[in-house]
Amino acid sequence: MRSSSAPRRPAARSDATEARPGRRQEAGLGSSKALGDAARVAAKAAQEVRIMGGQWKRTPLPVPVSAGLRPTPSRVRETLFNWLGQDLGGWRVLDAFAGTGALGWEAASRGAESVTLLERDAALVRSLKGVQARLKADQQVQIQQADALAWMRQPTRHAGFDLVFLDPPFEDEAFDAALAAAAEVVVPGGWIYLEAPRPYGPVPPPKPAKGQQPAEHATQPLPASLQLHRHGQAGAVHFHLFQRMAG
Repeated sequence: MRSSSAPRRPAARSDATEARPGRRQEAGLGSSKALGDAARVAAKAAQEVRIMGGQWKRTPLPVPVSAGLRPTPSRVRETLFNWLGQDLGGWRVLDAFAGTGALGWEAASRGAESVTLLERDAALVRSLKGVQARLKADQQVQIQQADALAWMRQPTRHAGFDLVFLDPPFEDEAFDAALAAAAEVVVPGGWIYLEAPRPYGPVPPPKPAKGQQPAEHATQPLPASLQLHRHGQAGAVHFHLFQRMAG
């Protein structure tokens, strides 16, 4: 077991919105347009992704054909782990909507003490278990076929994770519910990562191009216990890192 219940705190290198890998879309997209754009991104997703850092760097991960499956792009994962730090030794990590498990495998590769992957689709669970066997990671990585929201909401579930990844299927519109549930299972001082088709928290509007009017900009509220640490945007996808505050 790790010696401290709170993870190390990555140092913020500038304001919360500086990192925007990839071509930036206009902010303030309506829900239907944002979801449509995200669906097109998913349709073009690669059939294989690779772990980017740690002991399993360059290991390929299969991307099974599955409706709504949208692996986190490599440039976004690179940005996220620059925010968190490359060494997650001793961290307890939950990948709540695992899909390919790209985020959870990245954390395990970087030394996380334990990683729990939740996935409700049986075919994706079989794929995850295939990777687990190939990497001989059954002691470090646990895989459960489960509904992530129901799993996190269990009355006996206590705050025990240092980091929770949330990348729910965009068509489910489960972002608010997932944030609220994750806030109950992450330790004070711990981190929650969220991908969504619109910004959450106090994200400032993007600067309009010269000669253009500012785009409509609306953000979604956060649970009171969470504070936005960093935000980025890749195409139609907003990605966020929140910290759970003590108290």
